[in-house]
Amino acid sequence: MKPDPRHYQIAVLAALLAYGLTRLDFEVTRVQAVAMLTTALLTQYLCTRGFLATSAFDPRSALISGLSLCLLLRTNSLELAIVAAVVTVGSKFVIRIGGKHLFNPTNFGIVVMLITGHAWVSPGQWGNVAFFALLMACLGGLVVTRAARSDVTLSFLAFYMGLVFGRSLWLGEPMSIPSHRLQSGALLLFSFFMISDPRTTPDSRPGRILFALLVACGAWYVQFRLFRTNGLLWSLAACSLTVPLINRLLPGRRYEWSRPGIGSLVPTEVAYETTGSDRRSSRGVRVVASHAPGLLRFLRIQG
Repeated sequence: MKPDPRHYQIAVLAALLAYGLTRLDFEVTRVQAVAMLTTALLTQYLCTRGFLATSAFDPRSALISGLSLCLLLRTNSLELAIVAAVVTVGSKFVIRIGGKHLFNPTNFGIVVMLITGHAWVSPGQWGNVAFFALLMACLGGLVVTRAARSDVTLSFLAFYMGLVFGRSLWLGEPMSIPSHRLQSGALLLFSFFMISDPRTTPDSRPGRILFALLVACGAWYVQFRLFRTNGLLWSLAACSLTVPLINRLLPGRRYEWSRPGIGSLVPTEVAYETTGSDRRSSRGVRVVASHAPGLLRFLRIQG
């Protein structure tokens, strides 16, 4: 079994938060950070073991969402920070299509808080040392996670960088301007930990590349045509609505944390759904798909 990539994500985000609180003077207090993390875990517990009782309690996804909120979301209200954690984790259980949540939880929670007008995202809080360290951690994450969703991350970065540099070339700006725009810890967090969420991106590789293009174009439009901040977050929230359609047009195997993969369709498996007690009876009907070994076993059974 492949290692769960969430363990690496939790370690990177926790280390970055600790460094930010102790060395970079992040605009989030320790009390607020603890409150958001605790609320995220409590919400996850209540939704899985409490009144919704959908599955066993698993703190990993809630920790990732809580840590991401601590790194990106800023507000002067402790109450609003707690509400943000509830909305973030709760959205996974409330807004669902086809058995999976539609929005990236952190992205959804931040966008909802931005709408209130009492919260913001602080992209300029990263120093050069922190940016370089985060970049190395993110690139290392591609290796640790076996690149199961590196396609959407790398595709998005390629499309977005092409659009940003292309605009500067068209306007005749020096290349130092787009380079500076791309040196953002928030952009790295978005690219490696948010848009790459395997549970909210399209199931197939072609679908994810198309999704990355849509998000990049949307983010570019919001920033350079509408002249609004947080174009990445607004674009991802809007483009997430297209994921069910993309999955219908470009289907693939749904991601599972225990079996991370690129989402390609597997060959048809031949199995039997028997109408009696004898599973080798000729009354069986082919129902599911299998790999080639399953087909060979089926042929041997039939002689």
